[in-house]
Amino acid sequence: MEITRTRIKICGITNIEDAKTAASVGADALGFVFYSDSPRCVSVDTVQQIIQSLPAFVNKVGLFVDAEIEAVNAVINQAALDYIQFHGEEDESYCASFSRPYIKAIRVKPELDLIAQINRYKSASAILLDAWHPKIAGGTGESFDWDLLNRLPEETNQAIILAGGLNQDNVFAAVQKVKPYAVDVSSGVEEKPGKKSAEKMRNFIDQVKRGNQ
Repeated sequence: MEITRTRIKICGITNIEDAKTAASVGADALGFVFYSDSPRCVSVDTVQQIIQSLPAFVNKVGLFVDAEIEAVNAVINQAALDYIQFHGEEDESYCASFSRPYIKAIRVKPELDLIAQINRYKSASAILLDAWHPKIAGGTGESFDWDLLNRLPEETNQAIILAGGLNQDNVFAAVQKVKPYAVDVSSGVEEKPGKKSAEKMRNFIDQVKRGNQ
């Protein structure tokens, strides 16, 4: 997939102020975490209020980790999400069973057959590649060896979202090297877990744009 502009998703949004700021500085999508073990977990009522405050053309993404089908549907029925993002061990049939397009996260480690994993989710709108951690499903703030992705352009046409330890200091290099369809950032633009920094978000987006030039 030839990339002319890298899209930007800012994940772990927990409040209206951060959401509106992210949209104003150029985020294409915002992520909301519906996973109770995360310090960025939000209620569906809060997400409803945030979504109602947003301008047009900002995609809203709900993040789940091995959630019960009923729990996902309850959120979908209440919040106007555009996409669902799955960060656990969900299989394709589960991911594709909901009334929204989905993004599947895969945690990357050297021994993983990445192409085989990507091919398990042919119905996904995109594949998000994150750093592997033995205990944490995402939002680790850690990056992985981007050289593991060298074969991707030759072996898959799937849209790739790069995540894992991205920040204003390394995202330019990430965009130049990996040329992903999109990048996803959470802790890399925070003042503390759940609270974003307007300056870091702005700088991050500026570096992505510079990487596309």
